[in-house]
Amino acid sequence: MTIEETELNAPRPRNHRNPWRLFKRWFWQKMPKGLYARSLIIIIAPMVLLQSVIAFVFMERHWQTVTQRLSKVVTSDVAAVIDIIENYPQDSDYEQISKLAREKLSLNISILPPDPFPPAVGKPFFSLLDDTLRTEITSQIGRPFWIDTVGDSNILEIRIRLEQPEKILRVFVRRSQAYASNSHIFLVWMVGTSLVLCLVAILFLRNQIRPIQQLSLAADRFGKGRVMPEDFRIRGATEVRQAGLAFLQMRERIERQIEQRTAMLTGVSHDLRTILTRFKLQLALVNQTKEVEDLQADVDDMQKMLEGYISFAKGDSDEETVLVDICEVLERHSMEASLRNKTYDVDCDIGTVINFRASAFARLVANLVTNAFRYADTLKVWVAKGNDRFTITFDDDGPGIPKEKREEVFKPFIRLDEARNLDESGTGLGLSIARDIARNHGGDINLYDSPEGGLRVIVTLPA
Repeated sequence: MTIEETELNAPRPRNHRNPWRLFKRWFWQKMPKGLYARSLIIIIAPMVLLQSVIAFVFMERHWQTVTQRLSKVVTSDVAAVIDIIENYPQDSDYEQISKLAREKLSLNISILPPDPFPPAVGKPFFSLLDDTLRTEITSQIGRPFWIDTVGDSNILEIRIRLEQPEKILRVFVRRSQAYASNSHIFLVWMVGTSLVLCLVAILFLRNQIRPIQQLSLAADRFGKGRVMPEDFRIRGATEVRQAGLAFLQMRERIERQIEQRTAMLTGVSHDLRTILTRFKLQLALVNQTKEVEDLQADVDDMQKMLEGYISFAKGDSDEETVLVDICEVLERHSMEASLRNKTYDVDCDIGTVINFRASAFARLVANLVTNAFRYADTLKVWVAKGNDRFTITFDDDGPGIPKEKREEVFKPFIRLDEARNLDESGTGLGLSIARDIARNHGGDINLYDSPEGGLRVIVTLPA
């Protein structure tokens, strides 16, 4: 392969990126993410763009044209006065010319000595009048001149050097004669009206967006197992009302289904507990033999399994959410670790609380911690808080769970004989109950390989 072929086939560096994609990505990162802010942009941006175009056209065409015509007229009057002064030099006092300029042309003129000629002054920042007037004097008169348009005075001063006689003509003229001074009223009315319209639009838009925000908050709180806002009610536009009604109907169906399931299992558990109680009484009346003790153990196992089924089906849905101290719940298992001769390390900032169902959270932690104590010698737990999430990580040095079976163990009644089982009664509901609790509160549980050599369990819960 030649050197040229090698260079052609070599991979190109990725340091050059598409500028358009970079700009588009930057633009969308800067754009607001909320519906209210985006709706305001949709309303205000076209209005601002339209006003900008109108203002530019007005300034460029109307204002400049009117100012140019007025300045042209004033310059023509000054040029006429200069012609009269130079063509009729016998009028040495120029009284008649001054009277004519004052009465007929609205110009206040005077004749000054040729020196000193005033130095040039600074131009204003917005020099439309200054530039226009200078251009007209240069084109129509063509003499050395000096003008003063700076300041808030309503009078403009123009000085022009005359040739015959060698004098300085000083002219005072009203600014309104050479400048379209009232044009800004149009801009004031346009901007003022737009501000009023924007204020009205913002008020109406906020009333339309608020029901959507409340519906989103209610759905979020219901999904996390929390109490819905007390002031939530169906209102807003027709589409928003339909969405709110559909949400309430869905909520009622879910709660009714949970109530029916709980009621059914309560009735079943009552009947089965009656039978189990009768078994225990009958076993207590017979002689205590090895066979009777085995039967008693079977009855105890059946009762534990029954309690596990009921807890899984019930899901602690009737419990109110409260502020739960995460560190306090984790530290409860320190005594258990000491009794089992296990190493138990907890890394948690004091005072870290979460809005959760207390019994459900305690059961979730107990399932994970007790299981780790049963299969591992060391358990490390640490809590991290993000912007809107709590992450609780459990790392142990036990045998772990094969990667291909980590999702399967979350299914109810699934038991892995060679892996771990989170339920002491052997029903295969431990992980199902733990994940069900987490998801009912808007979180989740996932399994990974632990740096300690065993299993890593990561619990994510909303803050």
